[in-house]
Amino acid sequence: MKRFHPWVFSGAIGRVEGTAHNGDVAEVYTQEGVYLGTGHAAEGSIAVRIFSFTGFDDSQNFWNIKIEAALQLRIKLGLIDNPSTNIYRLVHAEGDGLPGLVVDIYNTTAVIQTHSVGMHLHRNKIAIAIKEVLKDRVTAIYDKSAEKIDKKNEIVGTDGYLLGAKNDGVSLENNCRFNIDWETGQKTGFFIDQREHRALLGHYAKGKKVLNTFCYSGGFSIYALKEGATLAHSLDSSQSALDLTDRNVVLNGFDEKVHKSIKADAVEFIKNIETDYDIIVLDPPAFAKHLSARHKAVQGYLRINEAALRQIKSGGLLFTFSCSQVVDKQLFNSTIAAAAINAGRTVRILHQLHQPPDHPISIFHPEGEYLKGLVLEVL
Repeated sequence: MKRFHPWVFSGAIGRVEGTAHNGDVAEVYTQEGVYLGTGHAAEGSIAVRIFSFTGFDDSQNFWNIKIEAALQLRIKLGLIDNPSTNIYRLVHAEGDGLPGLVVDIYNTTAVIQTHSVGMHLHRNKIAIAIKEVLKDRVTAIYDKSAEKIDKKNEIVGTDGYLLGAKNDGVSLENNCRFNIDWETGQKTGFFIDQREHRALLGHYAKGKKVLNTFCYSGGFSIYALKEGATLAHSLDSSQSALDLTDRNVVLNGFDEKVHKSIKADAVEFIKNIETDYDIIVLDPPAFAKHLSARHKAVQGYLRINEAALRQIKSGGLLFTFSCSQVVDKQLFNSTIAAAAINAGRTVRILHQLHQPPDHPISIFHPEGEYLKGLVLEVL
């Protein structure tokens, strides 16, 4: 904690004064009684998540200052009042000094997702802070936390609007239009962290045939078509994801002549590819959310990347990603190298990718770096 790491592990606690319930605000001191920080108490190995190293009074002003600091970074990044992009992350948990809290902006709707009971208990003050700081930029605030909070806690309740009401959900990212389903969609409704990588794929897509696996809402496909791809195929095992992709294809003015949605298992489809794709995108969900599942996750990344590397045409590009926090960059790169060796292909790294700056990483909390990716030329 003296080095500003925001997690206090249960094994590091010598004693507890009073009763620390899940979600309570807790102050942390050295054994000599020197104040270290204030955070939310939690059950499990991480016993306290620190959100202040300087003190806490639970006033509305405290939360306003936190949200204002987050806003100022997004202004610096050029994401605020941007005529071509109104999709961005406003708060990224530890990266913004607010462990357990994510806030994403879709046009004029803010979507709050709390990952800890403590932040969930403060959601109303957080919502007020968002409105007071962003003012007319936000007309609705939706709380989508039920799926993330331990279901055993009676406080969870149901998702719903803390301010305003539902709108059509159409939002802009680099002048691409997307229907955002924050009520029933994955995460908060969209994978904002791939924004810059979608743009990078668009850079390479002109005149190319693209396969976008685990497509969800079709983001990579839309960018590819926008930049002149001759064909984009979007693959997912979920029909609802493909329906959302199809709506986004129509929303951006493309038709079935250049786009096709495919419901299939990604590995099995790739093993039997019939189209000579120039670019393949592998953007699977997190194969491992806990350390105990890391080995299984590595085998999953090895299997799907080996299949793609065997099948892609010579000179093709593979965009491959992992969002599993427990699979670090070195392990991911080593896994892809093993897949290339198994496939017998010569591979060069053109780009090494990670999360964008509106998903900042505290230098004191390296665990906050979760997204990693490679753009590979396959010979």
